[in-house]
Amino acid sequence: MKNSEGVAIAVIQLNSSFDVSRSLKALDLQLQKITPGEVAAIFLPENFAALAAPSPLAIGQREAGGKGPIRDYLKQQSRSLEAYIFAGTLPLAVRPDGQPVPEGRVRAASFVLDPGGREVARYDKKHLFDVFVEDGQGQYLESATFEPGQALCVSETTFGAVGLSVCYDLRFPELYRSLTAMGAEIISVPSAFTQVTGKAHFEVLLRARAIENGCFVVAACQAGAHDSGRETFGHSMVVSPWGSIIAVLPEGEGVLKASLDFEELHRFRAQIPSWHSPSVADHLKASGTETAF
Repeated sequence: MKNSEGVAIAVIQLNSSFDVSRSLKALDLQLQKITPGEVAAIFLPENFAALAAPSPLAIGQREAGGKGPIRDYLKQQSRSLEAYIFAGTLPLAVRPDGQPVPEGRVRAASFVLDPGGREVARYDKKHLFDVFVEDGQGQYLESATFEPGQALCVSETTFGAVGLSVCYDLRFPELYRSLTAMGAEIISVPSAFTQVTGKAHFEVLLRARAIENGCFVVAACQAGAHDSGRETFGHSMVVSPWGSIIAVLPEGEGVLKASLDFEELHRFRAQIPSWHSPSVADHLKASGTETAF
């Protein structure tokens, strides 16, 4: 909802299982803490329905036809809570044009659902996490399972324009400059940062992206030791265009509630208009950026 104090949002922090049914039950416990109409939007983490699932392809095939346990659940929740849901990521075995993802891979698809339960936007994670990390897992190779997306997406809502991104995208500032040039006022960054990389870089990257683009940044995160053996950093966060932290949930599952003051955004953009320079528009034109939905 939007009132004199701004736009009310809720950010969900989870410790998701590799099992879809367990993950959705855990998510349901958190969503029950939100009353219908209380917030304009709810933000979910990356891999909210299954983190490190043994067969993302099987999940992605069940969800490919526009229906499935995860997508049906999201539609019902957005209607009952009367809110937009920014649905982290779920594996999907089809591209936005309906064509199957080849080579037995899937896309990490981030959907936006409106308060009527309609899927109104989709962004497929562009930058895949192929790195070595000094933690219990060591090597992460998302590209073995996932196909990268190409198109960028800004979702127009009743309260503002939201640019979509996912986790590892955060390290690529040019993506965010393009989203800002496309009209983004809020940037969503659903994440499952590792403990090691999160502790070193997560907060500073979120704050940098907010300042560079004069945007609110909303990051819904995975947190803690998971049944898959992974360990994630948590620290779901809402950051203002000035780079100040509006709200943060360091550890554990929970609901982080915050209000976005768009007057603050307008003041920042009027005083420091670096985000609105010719170079931003030139970059967007040169990159051939297009929307995904």
